[in-house]
Amino acid sequence: MKALIFNGSLEKRSESTSGRISQYFAERLEQSGFQTEIFTLADSGIPLFDTPLTKIPLAVERMTQLFLEADVHFWMAPLYHGSIPGVMKNCLDWLEITASHYHPYLTDKTVGLVCWADGLQAMQGINTMDTVAKSLRAWPIPFSVPIIRSALFDHENPTKVSALYSDKFDKLISIATTKKVKRI
Repeated sequence: MKALIFNGSLEKRSESTSGRISQYFAERLEQSGFQTEIFTLADSGIPLFDTPLTKIPLAVERMTQLFLEADVHFWMAPLYHGSIPGVMKNCLDWLEITASHYHPYLTDKTVGLVCWADGLQAMQGINTMDTVAKSLRAWPIPFSVPIIRSALFDHENPTKVSALYSDKFDKLISIATTKKVKRI
C-alpha cells in the first residue's frame, strides 16, 4: 500500500516544523509496511493554476500521479492568516486536470488532516482542508490533529515530538490505514 504525505508548507529545512512532522509520519508508516512518499510543496515547482494551458507542466503531471497512486493521504499545513497556505490550495486546484478521468480528482481516497498554529486556531486550517478534500471527492477522516505549536515538541528533547502529539499522530495513522469499509 502507498501513503502520500502532502507537506503544504513552504519551509524547506528538514528540521522545520513541517519537515519534522512529515518525517515522523513517514517513519511510522514505513514501520507499518507502507511505501511512503513525502510531497514537499516547497520543492515541487508547481506553477500557478492555469486551465487554458495546452501542455500540462511536468511538475503537475508528477504531482497528479503521486496523488492518484496513493491509497491514503496525509495533508499537513501551517495556519496562515486563518487558512492553509495559498500555494497548497493552488497545488490541489491542479487536480482539475483529472476531471475527465473515470475516477476524477481524489475519488474515494482517504485523507488524514494535520494543521499547526501558534495559537488555538489550527482547526480553521483543518476545516479548510476538509472542505477541499470533500470537494475533490475524497474521504477526510473524522479524527484530525489541530496542533498548538508550542506543545508539539518535547520540552526535554526539542527534536522529539511530544507524547501528547505522538499519541494523536499514531491514532490518526492507525485510523487512516485500517482496512477500508465499503462506502455507500
